[in-house]
Amino acid sequence: NASAEKHLAKGSAAPGPVPKDYIRVYSMRFCPFAQRTRLVFKAKGIKHEIINVHLADKPEWYLKKNPFGIVLTLETPAGEVIYESPITCEYLDEVYPEKKLFPSSPFAKAQQKMMLEHFSKRIGYFYRISSGRKNGQDVSGLEAELKEKLSKLNEDLVNKKTKFFGGDSITMIDYMMWPWFERLETFELQHCLDGTPELKKWTERMREDPAVKATMYSVDAHKAFYKTFLDGNPDFDYGL
Repeated sequence: NASAEKHLAKGSAAPGPVPKDYIRVYSMRFCPFAQRTRLVFKAKGIKHEIINVHLADKPEWYLKKNPFGIVLTLETPAGEVIYESPITCEYLDEVYPEKKLFPSSPFAKAQQKMMLEHFSKRIGYFYRISSGRKNGQDVSGLEAELKEKLSKLNEDLVNKKTKFFGGDSITMIDYMMWPWFERLETFELQHCLDGTPELKKWTERMREDPAVKATMYSVDAHKAFYKTFLDGNPDFDYGL
């Protein structure tokens, strides 16, 4: 299992060229943004190899490929480099048109991208609440705001009368949002779904998806990693 590869740090040798017919993915095992792209790979059955990068001690060669030093980054056999999770996911959907994840209608696709914009602005809540709680701050106001945002997502499902956000099967927007719901228990925010029954059902349906199952870590693993992350000394190789 490629995601069981240890993370390469400063001083490690740069990997050779990307094998023909493969796409290389530079990732970090517990990164929710990187998981988005890994979900798309699994959902579409794309041949890929994973190289994990130590984000606290980045290899010099990695910064040449991605000057921001973030994950996830794609590299093709032609040496093309693509990064930022929404961009890599859209790229993969275009280059591998079998089993399209974005809707074919330009308007429906734009709607998913608008939803993603809204969701992206909410991601900070998960981290602010959990780190605030660790520092003994009162996070009840932030929690109330997050609950309100999640109730909007619940309403969306109620109004659409669909199982997923783009219809009755999983599409791109579901995968784009999933990683943070997988981590709700890690953030100790499970209770935020108490008032959102449709959203809760959505999370249960997502858990049944083969791509979700293939990229998922146990709550214990997430919690153990997240604790090292909050303590300021992330153990990217936790459990290897």
